Amino acid sequence: MSIVRPKHFDHCLQAILLICIALPLNGCRAKSSASGTGMTGVASAHSYNTTFRQTENPLSENGIWIEGHTAGASIWGNVQTVSGAAYGVDEPTPFGDPTAILAGAWGPAQTAAATVKVNQVLAGKCCHEVELRLRTTISHNSITGYEAYCSVMPTQPYCHIARWNGPNGSYWNFETGSSAAFLKDGDLLKATVTGANPAIITLYINGVQTLQATDTGAAGGGFGAYGPWSSGNPGIGFFDNADNDWKSFGLSSYSVTDGQP
Repeated sequence: MSIVRPKHFDHCLQAILLICIALPLNGCRAKSSASGTGMTGVASAHSYNTTFRQTENPLSENGIWIEGHTAGASIWGNVQTVSGAAYGVDEPTPFGDPTAILAGAWGPAQTAAATVKVNQVLAGKCCHEVELRLRTTISHNSITGYEAYCSVMPTQPYCHIARWNGPNGSYWNFETGSSAAFLKDGDLLKATVTGANPAIITLYINGVQTLQATDTGAAGGGFGAYGPWSSGNPGIGFFDNADNDWKSFGLSSYSVTDGQP
């Protein structure tokens, strides 16, 4: 005897099968991502974004960040967060910029962007600047990678792209061309890095390409041949060798992706 099923039975069976399939897939997606600090940051295997809503010194967001002071044997400073913005803490050595990089494994094609926060327009002696780090590695007495940075001083306008070679103070501004720009409150600073040899680093201000640098590992800046760096982590940094007025300028948001699906 044949059994005739109502038409809606097929629909119900399809729905049940879809639910059974979706449940393990959702579980895999949940396991492949990690949360930062609730609403403060959202992290996944290949991206991160934050508005620094917690007050922390040093910046941690549940262990997402690696601080320069601890990782670099007290040569580089730390980063702090207050009232929705990130600022530098200290600069323990010359060129020991307050620096924080994201933990974990990151792909080499990195795009980072940050919104600039200026609480007080600065004038006078150079320098005050904000920095985006790419392919950066901090270890005992060493920092390598790339840095795209700009001044926040109208009286001292500049932007540069630097290669950090390892030892403190060993860096080379190796961009093509020059830029007499400075960043204002609310400006968007973005930087990208692609390629292995050469590595190509590009700096943007408010979506407009401003500078580009190509690293083949050549000597420059008065130092020997280093790089090109093909791995490392993204991050942020600051520089103030004028007055240590760290909370006058900073970053109010930060986002990064390594370009992988």
